[in-house]
Amino acid sequence: MSLYLSHIRLSRKPAAQALAPLLLPSALGARRSAQHNLLWSVFTDGPDRRRDFLWREERDGSFLALSARPPLQSDLFEPHKVKDFAPALDGGDRLEFQLRCNATRQKRDGQRVDLVMDALHALPQEARAGERMRLASQEGSAWLARQGEKAGFRVITAEAEDYGTEVLPGHRGPRKGQKQFGILDLVGRVEVTEPAAFRAQLALGFGRAKAFGCGLMLIRRAA
Repeated sequence: MSLYLSHIRLSRKPAAQALAPLLLPSALGARRSAQHNLLWSVFTDGPDRRRDFLWREERDGSFLALSARPPLQSDLFEPHKVKDFAPALDGGDRLEFQLRCNATRQKRDGQRVDLVMDALHALPQEARAGERMRLASQEGSAWLARQGEKAGFRVITAEAEDYGTEVLPGHRGPRKGQKQFGILDLVGRVEVTEPAAFRAQLALGFGRAKAFGCGLMLIRRAA
């Protein structure tokens, strides 16, 4: 299957910039939902289309997307920068990675929980701030190692660069007590063990909340 890695940026033209507060609102929950719709606008081609792309927001407000089809061009965007994504991988290859993910597990009672949030809730309230990033790295690394067992790679190093929580998009009203999801930024190094399985999982993404900018793993050859 052909894949495309695209760099997508809102147009700098005055007409598009005038719409920016609506297209990319500042409130986090509304922003995730708006980003989801904005990216859908360049990949949908009909009401029955199912999502076949992954995406993430970059620090400069642009987006990276991995997709089975090239994105459509419109006046809302700068010309997309699109390249084929077909990494030549062999067993034993070592890669540096970046991954923004929603890492969860299902408990025995059937409830699905965010791993970092669940680990933090097990601590006294006053201890959580100081333990936040240590637990994010610990839980994130262990979760990614389990993903690798099924997806053809071995984790060499993995640490959390950032971890935060957001109220689910579409929620209205006070944040306290509302359902949230965690967003974990992991970086590190992996070793490819089964190239075909790894390539297949790169296309599918890792973890949940893929509609909201999670799951896309960026890779490059380790120095």
